[in-house]
Amino acid sequence: MDSRTYIGRVRGLGSAKHGGGHWISQRMTAVSNLLLTTWLVTSLLILPNFDQATLAQWLSQPTVAVPMILMLVSIFWHIRLGLQVLIEDYVHDNSLKFGAIAFLNFYVVGGAAFGIFTVAKLAFTGAPA
Repeated sequence: MDSRTYIGRVRGLGSAKHGGGHWISQRMTAVSNLLLTTWLVTSLLILPNFDQATLAQWLSQPTVAVPMILMLVSIFWHIRLGLQVLIEDYVHDNSLKFGAIAFLNFYVVGGAAFGIFTVAKLAFTGAPA
């Protein structure tokens, strides 16, 4: 049994002083995802059809490629922020937590790099004929 008062037991268990920035980053990426996804859906609805040649030609335009790359970065960053919190909250073994966060970081960087490379290749070389 602990003989300290209630305030004595909880003192020092407060904020770690680093969650505020993480929370704001997650909200900012959520807003940017909403705006960029709305742009993507609107842009796709304007296209005459959805065959591979039309989409490649559309994606090779700089005014489309730049927002698409921004959307990829924002979505993968948002995924990382959200899953990092999930891992930190529910994985209690430190070695498993380290491994899960390392795997998450490799997955997010790899997925974003693949998407950015694909969009940049189309933007710089043009759509295949």
